[in-house]
Amino acid sequence: MKEPETFPQLLLHNARVRGARPAMRHKDRGIWQSWTWAQQADAVRAMAAGFAGLGVAAGERVAIIGHNRPRLYWAMVAAQSIGAVPVPLYQDAIGAEMEHVLAHSGVVLAVVQDQEQVDKLLAVQERTPALRHIVYDEDRGLRGYDRARLHDLSAVMGATPAPDWEQRVAAGRGSDVSTVLYTSGTTGKPKGVMLTFDNLIATARGANAFDTLTETEEVVAYLPMAWVGDHVFSFAQAHCAGYCVSCPESPDTAAADRNEIGPSYFFAPPRVFENLLTITTVRMADAGATKRWLYDTFIAHARRWGEPILNREPVPAGARALYAIGQALVYAPLKNQMGFGRLRVGYTAGEAIGPEMFRYFRALGLNLKQLYGQTESTVYITQQPDGEISAETVGKPAAGVELRIEPTGEVLFRSPGAFLSYLDDPISTAGTKDAEGWVKTGDAGFIDARGHLRIIDRAKDVGKLSDGSLFAPKYLENKLKFFPHIREAVAIGDGRAQATVMLNIDLIAMGNWAEREGIIYASYQDLAAHPRVYELLAGHVAAVNQSLADEGGPLAGLRLHRFLVLPKELDADDGELTRTQKVRRKFIAERYASLIEALNSGADHGDITIETVFEDGRRGTMQARVAIQEVIARAPTLAHAA
Repeated sequence: MKEPETFPQLLLHNARVRGARPAMRHKDRGIWQSWTWAQQADAVRAMAAGFAGLGVAAGERVAIIGHNRPRLYWAMVAAQSIGAVPVPLYQDAIGAEMEHVLAHSGVVLAVVQDQEQVDKLLAVQERTPALRHIVYDEDRGLRGYDRARLHDLSAVMGATPAPDWEQRVAAGRGSDVSTVLYTSGTTGKPKGVMLTFDNLIATARGANAFDTLTETEEVVAYLPMAWVGDHVFSFAQAHCAGYCVSCPESPDTAAADRNEIGPSYFFAPPRVFENLLTITTVRMADAGATKRWLYDTFIAHARRWGEPILNREPVPAGARALYAIGQALVYAPLKNQMGFGRLRVGYTAGEAIGPEMFRYFRALGLNLKQLYGQTESTVYITQQPDGEISAETVGKPAAGVELRIEPTGEVLFRSPGAFLSYLDDPISTAGTKDAEGWVKTGDAGFIDARGHLRIIDRAKDVGKLSDGSLFAPKYLENKLKFFPHIREAVAIGDGRAQATVMLNIDLIAMGNWAEREGIIYASYQDLAAHPRVYELLAGHVAAVNQSLADEGGPLAGLRLHRFLVLPKELDADDGELTRTQKVRRKFIAERYASLIEALNSGADHGDITIETVFEDGRRGTMQARVAIQEVIARAPTLAHAA
């Protein structure tokens, strides 16, 4: 029998070879349910029959919308098995965002989780005429709805399977389009990235071989299904290696459910690790004196010796013995609390992670590594080999990947994972991928003496101050976000006389600090404007300035002169962040132009009036006078200030 070239073929292969092994789990009402590879194949067969019965034809597109659920993952394979192409959408997208993707991709059928997603689709149905059917997994709240276009997924799966289904699966080819994944849209409308089965399967097999991942791994699927990272880690690599993927009960229980499963292979964008560090810092601030002393003492020791021990470097016996004591008293309990007690390999990507934060988790003994990639590369461009891990680099080229650095500093790649094209957008495709297969990443970087890639920033974001000195906003922002009180930062400086920054506070960490300090506040806006909060943040910004000076290099002379705290959190619903939580710099520059002007004019405050979506879903206008503060004092270096 030929080597499987598609995911339906891999599914049938796994059903034969690993039939009784668990393929997926889902926690529902507090109880874990499990399905074997054989059961999964039966479910996909039934689902495919139902989709075909609703008229879905080869080449048509099927939307998948909801939180991580086994039946939604199966829907992707079911669609592929009859020649259709799945298009996962971000489950937290508003109707207007979904409308663009549905209309642009010409989706004919949508498989959704629940009433919330059904309502969004019904609201845009007049502007998405190709959408003929909506199939829902959970029926709560849908009793009184018009059933002309709505179908219960369980009923759809009751259709009689076609006798030639396996023959249709066998007819699939690796060169066929496997999925369309939309970019985050940091610079405009999201583009549909067409990935083939060859792209996904070759990349997944290479990644599995790189980290020796086998069918025994445990993975928790909790990131958006529409994001390429989840599609590769929880779907493509799982089908290729045959390991089990567990779906949490809900996003709110994801951390607790991860603790129960104890993944051996884990992927998270930097924001997840930022939140974990924030929670840990808050808890330790509330702990008793003895626990705080133990934590501070052993974390300080781990920062000195944890990474050398993890890298198997020579370490003095006394330092190794003290680390072993810290493992028993602090590191192991802390890792268990985070759900990383059994972690063998962990990755972070999606955005640059602050070096201090990266080193913190590795100091605990976690084999956390960085990779660099994007949707157009099927995730992997570079990976960090064991024993060659650095906070400053993103590793060496992944299997089959070639790198090239343009004279402008932009990174280009060519690989088996390079996307086919953008859907119905030949102009953008030609502007990104040339005839020889080289793809522009849009990132600036260089290859160091060890052959590792170092990313400086987005190529379009790297600039210079008016005096000609280098300005790299993301580098500054990542340093600031290491502090648990800072959730988001937007640095401004290109073409200006000095660098400044707008901050978002982390309400959990800052609220906990305010409670200990006896500060009374009524809202986020109230706390963000408090003078004591500005005083605390001024020390953090000064610490970043000091760390830049201590590090030396091309950014040694860079300094943040002034800052302000935004009166609201940056929000994807307001268009300020993408659905993958990346800052939309151009939009923010326009939206907060009055504050940016005040930052650079020497004023002690700025006024802002903006339209926003409030927490209860209402739209309204926010007006605020925002204080601006100079950064004068210098604090201890960043490594100690947190």
